[in-house]
Amino acid sequence: MKERSGSSASPGIPPHASARHPGVILPAVVASAALAFFPPVITAATPATAAATPAATPAVAEAPVVLPPPLPTIWETPLPADDTNNAPASATQAEWDAAVEALVSTFEQATGRKLVPGEKRKAGLKIYTESGPGLSTPLPLTRAVIRALERRGFASGDIFLVGLNPIRLRTTGYLPLSATDTAPFEGHPVYVLESKRFYDPVWFYDSPIPYRFDPILSGRNYASYNPFPGEDIFGPGKRDSAFDDDRKSFLATPLFLDTDFWINLPVYSDHNIVGVNGALANATIWNASNTTRFFRSSSTAPAAVAEMAAIPELRITWAFTLASLGRWQYIGGPSFNSLYTVSEPRLWLSADPVAMDSLMLQKINRAREAHGFKPVPDDVRTLEFAETLGVGTRHPPEPVLVPVGKP
Repeated sequence: MKERSGSSASPGIPPHASARHPGVILPAVVASAALAFFPPVITAATPATAAATPAATPAVAEAPVVLPPPLPTIWETPLPADDTNNAPASATQAEWDAAVEALVSTFEQATGRKLVPGEKRKAGLKIYTESGPGLSTPLPLTRAVIRALERRGFASGDIFLVGLNPIRLRTTGYLPLSATDTAPFEGHPVYVLESKRFYDPVWFYDSPIPYRFDPILSGRNYASYNPFPGEDIFGPGKRDSAFDDDRKSFLATPLFLDTDFWINLPVYSDHNIVGVNGALANATIWNASNTTRFFRSSSTAPAAVAEMAAIPELRITWAFTLASLGRWQYIGGPSFNSLYTVSEPRLWLSADPVAMDSLMLQKINRAREAHGFKPVPDDVRTLEFAETLGVGTRHPPEPVLVPVGKP
């Protein structure tokens, strides 16, 4: 086992966080921002754990592998709409299917990446339901993406959905309303992250920001919280730190360990802590455990989002982000408020989540100003941090939006 760690932090990015996993090669752009991967037993940050384990082979430095930046193009295609631009209500499923197929085909032609079954023969969809029924990934969009993948050779049961909260998944139509009914979403498995069944103890994002700060509960009372039932992950010789678990956000490993690729299906709103609740947020803070702790501060949450999005395995398998602008919210998010929503009958697809979030931030600020609200504060630096880590580009060259006609 070899240890690979980052170097000094880049200016403005707190050098406090890391993700850990055995044998991961770290890109230079990530290492420069103090994002590091370590073997689970040989860590400089946990000397007590290391001392309790057998002697290990000294760390050997390896040349970092730099991931290429994603293509910053954003492809756009229209959806039919009624007189009120209410795209979700007026477009038929066939029209959603045609629009998604046009975007996916254009992406394949432009990038050379074919969305066909590979070695693992599975594909994942990260949906968004955390704002409730009014502001969730549209069901017709999810169905259209599934059908596009099935046309490319994926079996129905090999396309799975990943969501966070079971109640919101039920109220938005992705799970049956009855908790006793375990039927999947139209034949496709739905992985509920809060069930704690889809985390791996060696895959986590590490940050000293506590899960809770209570003079009693912050001690060693972990009986009520163990994401891996049956395994004493806090026992002597494993992770002998009273606050060790509070530091960790376990990652949704099926998306990057069990798939040939995964697709991000966010919904857009503002967010008072991370600025934009969209592509980056859906892939990070809504895609792991123990992330609400970051919402306490607009100085820590942006760094957490950027660093999690820069994890190499997550990026390598992240094919693209596809979002409907059928309903997005410009203030008060991520809690849904229909008074502050805008409807645009169009879909966006891009491999660059930073470019997508940046363009939506412009839309959000224009809508705020038009209705007498202040823009999102400049000191929310999520997009800046993500660009520094090589996740994407805030100001891509023109043209940013490329129109795509439906076939």
